[in-house]
Amino acid sequence: MIIWINGSFGAGKTQTSYELNRRIKHSFVFDPERFGFRIQKDLPKGIRKDDFQDYSIWRTYIAETLRYLDANYEGVVIVPMTLIKKEYFYEIITALQKEQIPIKHFSLLASEETIQRRLRKRGDGPGSWNAKQVAKCVAALSDPLFETHIQTESKPIAAVAEEIGQIAGIPLTGRHSKLSQMMYQIMIQIKHIR
Repeated sequence: MIIWINGSFGAGKTQTSYELNRRIKHSFVFDPERFGFRIQKDLPKGIRKDDFQDYSIWRTYIAETLRYLDANYEGVVIVPMTLIKKEYFYEIITALQKEQIPIKHFSLLASEETIQRRLRKRGDGPGSWNAKQVAKCVAALSDPLFETHIQTESKPIAAVAEEIGQIAGIPLTGRHSKLSQMMYQIMIQIKHIR
């Protein structure tokens, strides 16, 4: 099974994905952002696009990699990736679902104010690319196409992961202590500083 965790930048996709990874015994986090950054680094500045998702090679690679993982990996694949353009959603997620690949999609939602506060907390100022995308992401993800919606406004990451596990029908191992949880989240945040 593939679990796609969608949401605005700052909605909690990465933290939730790694919490699921930690609590689902046989699971793997596939991060499409890595390939997007690789594309951007490999192109001359004058021909780079603002959003790596606009490269058809990125979308093709993500879909093909998920097909490969579905055919060859027995565990749960967790994909933390903001995806708000409907045509790209159809091209990747809907196409895989039509092929009978078990992919469950979840959008993590919170208010713009909460997301901006979370971004500032992790070092993304109001002028950052991520912060500038929040209003657009929040508006797009409220569309029914991007369901199943999970409200994260005042929920801890562990509770968000548990809600996803319950809806997806995947049992999670028990919660860790608050200190262990906090240390793990800090480690994940440091690991994903770009």
